[in-house]
Amino acid sequence: MRIVFMGTPEFAVPSLTALLENGFDVVCVVTQPDRPKGRGHAVVCSPVKSAAERFGIPVFQPEKIRLAENVAYLRSLKPDLMITAAFGQILSQEVLDSAALGTINVHASLLPAYRGAAPVNWAIVNGEAVGGVTLMYTDAGIDTGDMIESESCSLVGKTADEALEELSHIGAGLLVRVLKNGLENAPRIRQDASKASYYPVIKKEMAAVDWSKPAICIERFVRGMYSKPGAYTFYHGAVVKLAATTLTERRSDEAPGTIAWADEKEGLGVACGDGACLSIEKFTFPGTKPMTAKEYLRGRKLPVGDVLGTQA
Repeated sequence: MRIVFMGTPEFAVPSLTALLENGFDVVCVVTQPDRPKGRGHAVVCSPVKSAAERFGIPVFQPEKIRLAENVAYLRSLKPDLMITAAFGQILSQEVLDSAALGTINVHASLLPAYRGAAPVNWAIVNGEAVGGVTLMYTDAGIDTGDMIESESCSLVGKTADEALEELSHIGAGLLVRVLKNGLENAPRIRQDASKASYYPVIKKEMAAVDWSKPAICIERFVRGMYSKPGAYTFYHGAVVKLAATTLTERRSDEAPGTIAWADEKEGLGVACGDGACLSIEKFTFPGTKPMTAKEYLRGRKLPVGDVLGTQA
């Protein structure tokens, strides 16, 4: 079986690696073009491209896979099957029709819930205790195709990065198991559209903490936004990135976002909208490396009563 694999981030790497290590014939890897990254804007390739190059697999990096010349290239590969995992581009019907057996996708949610590009992030933000991976047939909709099989895992206490890492390996195992059993033997389970939910791509401006919300919601939000794009707040106009928080039993009558305590022994606590206080365990101030609140407060002060969340 000739396979074309489409994927971009770390989430897709275990699926590609599992295919190759189990002897499947991946004839080409399609991934997003190299992009500038970081403060130095150095051009870097995707994790999937790096993995493909380690295995000596040809790589194709179209800006828009749906263009006619790119569809023609896919057809020239004569794929029996295309497999996608967080590729990052919507596939046209012409692309989907390029493979004789169609296209299957490794999606990081228990469909039909959490369709879209950031299912794990939103599931954690929304307080879901359980997430999962669904192997599905891809159609022209957004994660609307028939399902093959799903597998779940706990999201409790995990950051988005931690959950995605676990789910990436679950998805890889699911993919290989289904293909070894024969795709012709795989079920096609229609999604119940009445139970469907869709969540959008997370943009940077969506990651700002709203201190008027309950502490438990903010704690979930920080985990769900970690590490991309990363939850953040403002302190006297400076952007402060939040990496870890914990719930406490302490309460405050101060306005949401008010610093309730700040010292090197107790760390940093902030009042939230429900009167509960959230402990800020780890953050990054402009010009500093990521550090714990206690480390930061050994040599610096954050006055009790100051307010986070305002850009002024």
